[in-house]
Amino acid sequence: MPSEALHRATRAELSGLAAEVAPQLLGGELRTLVAGAEVRVRLTEVEAYHGQGTGPQADPGSHARMGRTARNATMWGEPGHLYVYLSHGIHSCVNVVCGPEGQAGGILMRAGEVVDGADAVAVRRRVATPLTRTALRDLARGPGRFGQAVGLRHPIHDGIDAITGAQFEGARAELWLRDEPITDVATGPRVGVAGVAGTEAFPWRFWISGDATVSPFRWGRGAQAESLHTTGVGSRMPSRGR
Repeated sequence: MPSEALHRATRAELSGLAAEVAPQLLGGELRTLVAGAEVRVRLTEVEAYHGQGTGPQADPGSHARMGRTARNATMWGEPGHLYVYLSHGIHSCVNVVCGPEGQAGGILMRAGEVVDGADAVAVRRRVATPLTRTALRDLARGPGRFGQAVGLRHPIHDGIDAITGAQFEGARAELWLRDEPITDVATGPRVGVAGVAGTEAFPWRFWISGDATVSPFRWGRGAQAESLHTTGVGSRMPSRGR
């Protein structure tokens, strides 16, 4: 269908603020070639993060909130490179850098649907085959699983270029975007982010409404209490369509 046609992402398309670019990634694909295995994952859930001095509102939930460090250096570089970081000392999580070079921003790929290469993903995730419907749904559901699914690992693949698709440490990555953006998009607080950064003050989580592969919401440390204090709403995760 024409509305589902995809094209290779360009740096220009990723040059805006992460919070503005993030919804445009939904329905697109991250395609990787790692250790000879090709995998394509359709993006169904993303989160935006801004670095120090980026945008009109400071983002206390970002890795780059205090400025440039060895860990977050990729976030300050050219848009379209992938910032691959380690979460909880275990999970490699994948972000695409946004904004002009020298201004930090990233979009975390939180969840997706594996549309090609499911057998390779099952091996990476040690999931028994044949895959059940639930197992297939969960292959890239959540940022840690997503990182496993696409095969990109911290630290060796941090900085890989998803615009040119150039080989980097034995891997290739390409970001593809929809010609016509998804219209049925929901927004809400980011998942598991502490304090005010995980409340409605930062509705920078975007997902395709009703998609089964979207990860479940959970409050970060102190975020629900902060939400109740500032808005009087916190018992349920607020969301809205776009």
